[in-house]
Amino acid sequence: MKGGRAKPLTGRVASSSGAAGVSREDLCALGAAAAADAVRSGRLRAVDLARACIARVERLEPRVEAWVHFDPAKTLAQALAVDEAVRRGEDPGPLAGVPVGVKDTFNTRDMPTCMGSPIWEGYVPNNDARSVFHLRRAGGIVPGKTVTAEFAVHAPGKTRNPHDPARSPGTSSSGSAAAVACRMVPVALGTQTAGSIIRPASYCGVYGFKPSFGLIPRTGTLKTTDSLDQIGFFAHAAEDLPLVLDVLRVHGTDYPISHALLNDPVRQSPPGPRWKVGVVTSTLWVWDLAKPYAQAALRGFADTLANHGADVDEAKVPDLLNTAHPIHETIYDKTLAYYFQQEYENPHLVSNILKGMIAHGQRVTPEQYVEALEAQRGIARALDRWFEDWDIVLTLSTAGEAPLFGHDDIPDSCLIWSLCGVPAINLPVFAAPGVLPFGAQVVARRYNDPLLLRFLRFLREGGLIRDAAPAPAGQPNGGPGAARAR
Repeated sequence: MKGGRAKPLTGRVASSSGAAGVSREDLCALGAAAAADAVRSGRLRAVDLARACIARVERLEPRVEAWVHFDPAKTLAQALAVDEAVRRGEDPGPLAGVPVGVKDTFNTRDMPTCMGSPIWEGYVPNNDARSVFHLRRAGGIVPGKTVTAEFAVHAPGKTRNPHDPARSPGTSSSGSAAAVACRMVPVALGTQTAGSIIRPASYCGVYGFKPSFGLIPRTGTLKTTDSLDQIGFFAHAAEDLPLVLDVLRVHGTDYPISHALLNDPVRQSPPGPRWKVGVVTSTLWVWDLAKPYAQAALRGFADTLANHGADVDEAKVPDLLNTAHPIHETIYDKTLAYYFQQEYENPHLVSNILKGMIAHGQRVTPEQYVEALEAQRGIARALDRWFEDWDIVLTLSTAGEAPLFGHDDIPDSCLIWSLCGVPAINLPVFAAPGVLPFGAQVVARRYNDPLLLRFLRFLREGGLIRDAAPAPAGQPNGGPGAARAR
């Protein structure tokens, strides 16, 4: 599949078994940490893992359409290089041999980067995005590019929800979320400007992690806004989140603010023996838009947390947060109007959704834009002060299950956490009455990403979360792979 058009995959795999009698289904079930450990120790060949990935994509891609470009030959070549490094006694890195899907908004030096637009069809940059460079340096394999919405905005791509093809997979990072949900790859990169990591993760039933703003460098990645664009990733194994973050994020004293805060043992530890968890419900207007079953599921999860040793109470958020949506719209549309002026001159190649946002952005005055940026900073400061009362905040990822394909999403709180640049994780813990998945969202203070990951470990050790179940890849009405409510 190249240049956005589906084509027959090449390099088909003849055998149905993996290494040492392990089935390819079992290999695809491995998370990134487990797979890399097996490859580095010599218990698993990277080429067998790559063949399992290729076979699964070949089988499921016609129903899911998660990829805009997939190259089996390059995948196998990268895997063979990892195996050769292991044979020589070298350590390929913490992601040794792990296939990682890359959203088609990240530059890749050896694959097209079309950004979901026919305007850029066939464009191959001469460099890797910083995130892709870090993946490769850590031994990760890039098998292809996953589908994105047009310029990572709102016009949906071709990807279908792997739990039900009639449903939306979420926009923007939809291909990455669906590929991980189907276990085509254990990890995939995404970006979020409003809710484009957390929302697809919720709809597809996987973990989605949007770290603190700026923690993962954006060099070589499509820019839509300066103060909102953020990079994150998807995984089906909860234990992979700290590993992948450590590979992707900035390190060292050249980044003095994040370095100091991320390594502050007081800041990154719960101040008391019990986690202080604030539950965001009736204090945000978007809560009233959530489905009753979703509201009940979140309250039930909060009760479960309390029974497992957390201090849980309703969190009344600052009133300023209720102004987040119009402020975000002003910033987003104005910057789209600036960065996509040339694309806008080709109206027959631009979606009506993007044209409408750009047209609105053109009407935003410079003074209104500056005021919105200052309002964004004010909301972020208010939220940072508010987090002094809570270790973790719990809320819904989405208003409920995925809407029908092509229908608008019900507004949720994802945009608020993006506006403030705080870390957020989707937990694949709920199922709607029709068994389609949706998630709970846990949020922490900006740069408290290690604390948020410690809370994730607390949930895992308490049996409150588990690895995401594989999606049934297009079976109507969910099916046996759908997430189950707790």
